[in-house]
Amino acid sequence: MTVRNTLVGKSAGQYELVYNVPIPDPGPDQVVCKVAAIALNPTDWKMVDFSVVPGAVGGHDFAGEVIEVGTSVTRLKKGDRVFGLAIGFDVDDKRTGAFTDYAITYAHGAWKIPDWMSYDEAATYGVGIGTATLALYQTLNLPPPVLSNDIATTKKKPKKPLYVLIAGGATATGTIAIQLVKASGLVAIATCSAQHKDMLMPLGADATFDYNSPHCAIEIRKYTNDTLQYALDCVTEAGTMKMCYDAIGSAGGRYVGLEPLATHIQYTRRTVRADWVIGRTLSGLPVRLDGVYGRPARPQDRQFAEHFFPIAEKLIADGQLKPHPVELRTGGLEALVEGIDDLRKGRVRGRKLVYPLA
Repeated sequence: MTVRNTLVGKSAGQYELVYNVPIPDPGPDQVVCKVAAIALNPTDWKMVDFSVVPGAVGGHDFAGEVIEVGTSVTRLKKGDRVFGLAIGFDVDDKRTGAFTDYAITYAHGAWKIPDWMSYDEAATYGVGIGTATLALYQTLNLPPPVLSNDIATTKKKPKKPLYVLIAGGATATGTIAIQLVKASGLVAIATCSAQHKDMLMPLGADATFDYNSPHCAIEIRKYTNDTLQYALDCVTEAGTMKMCYDAIGSAGGRYVGLEPLATHIQYTRRTVRADWVIGRTLSGLPVRLDGVYGRPARPQDRQFAEHFFPIAEKLIADGQLKPHPVELRTGGLEALVEGIDDLRKGRVRGRKLVYPLA
């Protein structure tokens, strides 16, 4: 019997490494992958601190090789190199999650990796793509990306500049969002620290603004001629939300965050419509988390993912969607807890921690 090792939730703030667990069979719409690399996200500490599910596999980002497919899976086959967006700490299916050497995920949340890309780079994509596309195209309803070889679609670009603000442009979701906005033929502007400007400009940012400046929002309003309509807040703290609200033009617009919203700011401008997203809704299943994080099933989000993720796959293959900067760390599953604590304490900036598995 083939077995796997898994990093599961133990109690609030604590993971536990469990060895030699039988590898379960995939569900009809799932795949099993032999994991080659795991990447960490801020949600990996937030989930274990505030929404731990004892015994459930944690983690969300991985890359590896498909070794088994469910009975209804047709897009993927054994031997495919993929990166995946797994659901860590899933109350309804504790087997899923990326913190393991054999991961189980839904087939629509797995993308094929180009032959020229390493597993280490590919592991950085899943959460960033899932979150950014859900925010930009499902929630803000922006025009879809234009593939580099799709000449006919380029005629749909807006005649006037359409600005999109990415607050927290140097985050893993932010760098993906900037590239998606550019692929959609729109003007990408981002906030970041001065040290990360040189990272964002080659990715397609048309302009960057230092979030440490007290005049950041005013500078954005001036740059956009008071016409900014769309803002994606990849940080989603009260300060960044207010900055986005102040930067949106006089006519109003739309704001989307990645965390529950600060209500004392949300209703300060009637002309700004605000919402927030959580990537777990892409499964189409209910999000069974406590408090404001819980959400009913959204089958429309799964339908969106099934339609849009193949587009993202092509963008990567065409070189239009580059990975977030990687910091490789050794130690495999046993070392993940230390990296998660580094994220918890704010020690990781402008890069994504990736752990290759031997």
